[in-house]
Amino acid sequence: MECEFPTVNATNNEIKTILDEVKTIAVLGLSPDPSKDSYRVAEYLQSVGYTIIPVYPQEEIILGEKVYRSLTEIPFPIDMVNIFRKPDALEAIADVCIARNDIKVFWAQKGIVNNKAAERASSAGMKVVQNHCSMVEHRRIHG
Repeated sequence: MECEFPTVNATNNEIKTILDEVKTIAVLGLSPDPSKDSYRVAEYLQSVGYTIIPVYPQEEIILGEKVYRSLTEIPFPIDMVNIFRKPDALEAIADVCIARNDIKVFWAQKGIVNNKAAERASSAGMKVVQNHCSMVEHRRIHG
């Protein structure tokens, strides 16, 4: 997939509301490697009070939390998905989020854009953030 400019995206005010309201974040592609962005971002979000749910194909525990292999395995409601996957994976992720019917926010990290997936998620009632780092945005808003 070629690089896209996000045509579906939350405003700064919407991002602030999202970060103020969500409590539970499934982190898709959360690596157990502390040098990876996904780990550093999830660790930060956990340190400021969010409940982190690692979604990764391996490992049993990351950041002290049980690891799930997919969103479909998580047996409780999720407020937000924070996605560290390639853009071409987002359409399938959006479909799973829509099918779950409990996810309020579809967040694709910095450098990740898939407007087709974003449009589907938005049409299903989710707030959509693309090409923004949740850690950077939290620090910008909350110091």
